[in-house]
Amino acid sequence: MKAIALIPARGGSKRLPRKNVIGFLGRPIIAYTIEAAFQSGCFDHVVVSTDDEEISDAAKASGAKVAIRPSALASDEASVAETCLNFLETETGYDILCCLYATAPLRNADDIRHVVSLIDPGRCDFAMALTEYSYPPFQALRQVENGSLLPMFPDLVAKKSQDIGPLLVDNGSTYAVSIPAFQRTGGFYGPGLKGHVMPPSRSVDLERANDLKLLEFFAKDEGL
Repeated sequence: MKAIALIPARGGSKRLPRKNVIGFLGRPIIAYTIEAAFQSGCFDHVVVSTDDEEISDAAKASGAKVAIRPSALASDEASVAETCLNFLETETGYDILCCLYATAPLRNADDIRHVVSLIDPGRCDFAMALTEYSYPPFQALRQVENGSLLPMFPDLVAKKSQDIGPLLVDNGSTYAVSIPAFQRTGGFYGPGLKGHVMPPSRSVDLERANDLKLLEFFAKDEGL
């Protein structure tokens, strides 16, 4: 089967400006994802989808191809799935798409290989990288207008973790799909979804400035 990697990296970001090319250990952060994609050996092509010249230059410097995305898909409202679907309208001839987030630099080539290897069209059409929750998610609270806190899951909030069993969460780094199934469903959460569990140390996704310090801390364990 032919596979292609797409790295979505738009120029705008409200919480952390320029996060897709922010400096990380002396390189633009996107370079680590591009390098891992090539090292995985899974892909015929590695492509960065962007609307930004600086990101485009950084992608090319790391050996990736660049697809200029329409301005309508560079807004806060546009989803990554929509960007991938738009890309596949013109990029044909592939069986598997792997979407890799540029802001997860500690996800490595082995992680990518594990996720892609889960795809078995017709049996498993959707796969993603996962990690464990830091806190029990069933104890989540939501704040209402008067400032009071209410359990998000009132039937579960008082239960013990051992009664619930292990729970996993998408770590925001790596997604693989069988392209026909993805085009039918329009998202990464499809029937038969499987996952590759990654340790928290490789699951940090850069969203806020403090995440950069956490990435630098864990990078030492990964030998970067």
